[in-house]
Amino acid sequence: MNTPQSREGNVIRYAVYLVGYVVVYAVTKLVTRKSPVHIWDLILFGLVAAMILLFYIYRFNREQSFFARDFKLPWLGNLSTVVLLTLVITVTQISISYLQAYGKLNHYDFQLIYAKSESVNMFWFLIVVQGIVLPILQEFLATGFLFNYAFRRNTKQVAITGIIVSGLIFSLLNFQNSLLLFIIEAVYGMIFAWSYLYTQTLWMPIYLAVVSGVLTVIMI
Repeated sequence: MNTPQSREGNVIRYAVYLVGYVVVYAVTKLVTRKSPVHIWDLILFGLVAAMILLFYIYRFNREQSFFARDFKLPWLGNLSTVVLLTLVITVTQISISYLQAYGKLNHYDFQLIYAKSESVNMFWFLIVVQGIVLPILQEFLATGFLFNYAFRRNTKQVAITGIIVSGLIFSLLNFQNSLLLFIIEAVYGMIFAWSYLYTQTLWMPIYLAVVSGVLTVIMI
């Protein structure tokens, strides 16, 4: 029960981590439903987000110590891959924004929230939340903890299955009502998962998820 090799323990741990994410998401909704943004709501969000994020980091680092890795490529060890994936994320986000501007694609929920308020404080709050905090937590859940618990075997079939499942979980964590947006987020999640398997470090998918999240907010 005390190690990531215990199936029962993994289910319980993952459920606890998921509850932590839902709490952060709920507090985010509490802040964004009020305009202007209230300072006490921001303080509450900061405390809850910091607590859950530190908990994730502590648990993930502890669990990693149970596994021996054949290699660990620094996330900047292959600069061309980093640049290429960054360009892919940037170009696709610009394309999504273009389609949204012409009504070909639905907007994200938080984009609609900002459109109603058009507040500078709300913009910067969304940069922090949608651009940084939630993407980091999502990568711990959809990639880091997931591969620790369910997809550690070093086979092509396991890797492909893990990438697909990771993409679906990442998309579900974004809570989008649009089927097309759900598919887009799932594809992003699969890209992030592949980058994790390629580098064997969570820094790479976190970096890509943050780039994607920040661009989504900036292009509102």
